[in-house]
Amino acid sequence: MDIDTIVKEVMKELDGGRGIPISISARHCHLDEKHLKILFGKNASLTEKSKLYQPGEFAANELVTIAGPKDSITKVRVLGPTRSHTQVEISKTDAIKLGLNPPIRMSGDIKQSSPVTIIGPEGSVYLEEGLIIAKSHIHMDDDIAVYYDVKTGDAVSVEVTGERPIVFSDVRIRVSNKYKLEMHIDTDEANAALITNNTIGYLKKGIDG
Repeated sequence: MDIDTIVKEVMKELDGGRGIPISISARHCHLDEKHLKILFGKNASLTEKSKLYQPGEFAANELVTIAGPKDSITKVRVLGPTRSHTQVEISKTDAIKLGLNPPIRMSGDIKQSSPVTIIGPEGSVYLEEGLIIAKSHIHMDDDIAVYYDVKTGDAVSVEVTGERPIVFSDVRIRVSNKYKLEMHIDTDEANAALITNNTIGYLKKGIDG
């Protein structure tokens, strides 16, 4: 039995089939090809350190420093493959350290977001926009979206039980047949609720459940 079949079987056992595995997304950077070359050299390409759960995505060996007017953060992981636009995703705690105020956005929605400087071993890049705090969201394929009766852009609530129970509201759905079922939250959200990777959340239809 493959992992996707196992996930679907587990879903049927969890809260009437609405259980969602949660992953914690630490600060990271997505680079376009142009900025990759500036930061790591003209012949650079991203090299895989480890695969991520979402198909085709990986954590790269390459690391950068991100800087704001107040401070900087070193050893920020680059995720691959390269994208059409460079983007940095951090937590609110990171933003305070940098002295910046990025908006909470879905990945890819960087228009009029925060500026940030990215520093690599071969050069640096100043982005006028591109720094965000990632909005909590759920990846799923078409079959699971039909099972949950949701579509891309829908807002749902996700309840997490345990020592510090919490309900995440306005969690956005992202549907594609290249996705596997997974909810992403950032480190601040995880720490507040004592959540670890592979914690199960329970999907509730509608922002207020």
